[in-house]
Amino acid sequence: MTHEAPAAPGRIVLLTASHRVAPGLLSWPAWQTLHAADRVLCADAAHPQLPYLREAGITVEHAAPAASELVEACAGGRTVVVLPTAGESAGTGDIPSGALTDGLAALAGSGRVRMPELELLPGSYDLPGARLLDLVQVMDRIRVECPWSSVRTHRELAKYAIEESYELVEAIEDGSRDELREELGDVLLQVVFHARIAEEEPEAPFSIDDVAGTIVEKLIHRHPHVFGDETAETPEDVKAHWLRKKADEKQRASVTDGVPLGQPGLALAAKLASRVRTAGLEVAPPGGEGIGYELLALAVRAEAAGADPETALRAAARTYRDAIHAAERAAAGTS
Repeated sequence: MTHEAPAAPGRIVLLTASHRVAPGLLSWPAWQTLHAADRVLCADAAHPQLPYLREAGITVEHAAPAASELVEACAGGRTVVVLPTAGESAGTGDIPSGALTDGLAALAGSGRVRMPELELLPGSYDLPGARLLDLVQVMDRIRVECPWSSVRTHRELAKYAIEESYELVEAIEDGSRDELREELGDVLLQVVFHARIAEEEPEAPFSIDDVAGTIVEKLIHRHPHVFGDETAETPEDVKAHWLRKKADEKQRASVTDGVPLGQPGLALAAKLASRVRTAGLEVAPPGGEGIGYELLALAVRAEAAGADPETALRAAARTYRDAIHAAERAAAGTS
């Protein structure tokens, strides 16, 4: 008496794709699997991949089978590819969530059904920086739908850029890695927010892509030792390249051109001193009475010694703060 071997259970392939990658740009294993599949199913008639799959000659059925129906469709060793809907696909290679995957898990856990092979096939992956696309999309929506954000101007937001920059510096000097990551995000938000507002300018509008393109061009131009034929063996060589290229770009009439006068006083004094020293000029700090002139002289001396007076003063101020806390604790203990 002969016994027939049970039919092969087949294979279910959940094909995910990153929404941050242009539709149709799928990996070669994804295209191979799609062409070889017995059936390709998609519950979302507006799935962004569908036009490209049809153009490639792949028949896609508009269907949303239950888990048990999908298992039956794989009987006899057939391969069924399922395109999760946009809401179910994690887009980064993670297991998608949803009723289908929950149902398959329940069937597998019951032990009563011979399950087909289940494969998660990432059809595309996020490239580094892909989450920036999410940030741009979120900012677009906020600018349109948020009553506060939709009416902000560059000038109204300027103070937040200053505040967030100071908070970033504080996180660098005293914060944890989590705080640093958060503050970097807050500074990045300011850039994206201002770029989004700039898109609406009636004259000379620009976008976040224009902002990114400008800084890319600047970085390439100012790093000829990386992107060109020049060489740089030391950090001093790199700085010389940077200053020379910057001078060629700006064509400034004075070494003080471009120095923002609104920055903190010690930083301003140090920046002016740095410009003077780099230009090879001999300009002594002006003499005069008053604390301002004394602070100016100290800032110039600090810059000449290679120290940042602003950073040094903040460090001293933090030590002073700790001393104040110690005095407060001591006073509380004796009261």
